[in-house]
Amino acid sequence: MDKNDLTSGSEEGIDWGGSAAQEGKIMKKMKILPKNVHTGLPTPLADPVKFSLVKGDYLYFYYGCDGQDDRGWGCGYRTIQTMASWLCYNLSPPKGQHRPPPSLPETQQALVSMGDKPGSFSGSREWIGTFEASLVLDYFYDVPCKLVHIRGGGVELEQVAVEELHQHFQKHGCPVMMGGDRDNSSKGIVGVCTDDKGSHLLIVDPHYYGGQLEKEELQRRGWVAWKRVSSLDQSSFYNLCMPQTAKK
Repeated sequence: MDKNDLTSGSEEGIDWGGSAAQEGKIMKKMKILPKNVHTGLPTPLADPVKFSLVKGDYLYFYYGCDGQDDRGWGCGYRTIQTMASWLCYNLSPPKGQHRPPPSLPETQQALVSMGDKPGSFSGSREWIGTFEASLVLDYFYDVPCKLVHIRGGGVELEQVAVEELHQHFQKHGCPVMMGGDRDNSSKGIVGVCTDDKGSHLLIVDPHYYGGQLEKEELQRRGWVAWKRVSSLDQSSFYNLCMPQTAKK
């Protein structure tokens, strides 16, 4: 994708079909969500050496977007939903199956069902990370994920993480989930831009809470933004969850 081709994208209504009726009030409220919220955002570097972006459509999920107030614990679930929306749009059946992104209760129940969590996890406010994300996407969509551990520090982030992300977007194109220990806030990554002075990540932040906003307002408020890799917590380790969607 050309680095200037960032002008498409809008809000998208999805017919959630029978799932809405089955999952009750939460899914019924999940009717219109912002789509491709990074589009139109200026690139952070005038002359990048490498520039890689998400390929295909996705929806932006955030705190409370389906009527469930998950502030303080639900960011990982929301990033999973954003990734799952990409799978719905971009994978052909049987892998895509056009299944709606799993609700928070569905995600918790799936982790219990597969034996990763105890029964008490269902209905809790316990957060989840990249490892659980890989289990959930495989469970619902039969898509394996590559997990990359970045021990921390500027060199590993600038070299290992950045190169992994470039390769991922060029081959697979799906949003990536990023989380850590000291910096334990889940982030969606939908692009990476590099020049000889360093790199920027295109972050879709699920921590917004409030009424639905247009993508331009989300960008203006910084919920969707390019962030310097050097601005990340240099004392934190980070993990990347990267869905492996390319055909073998």
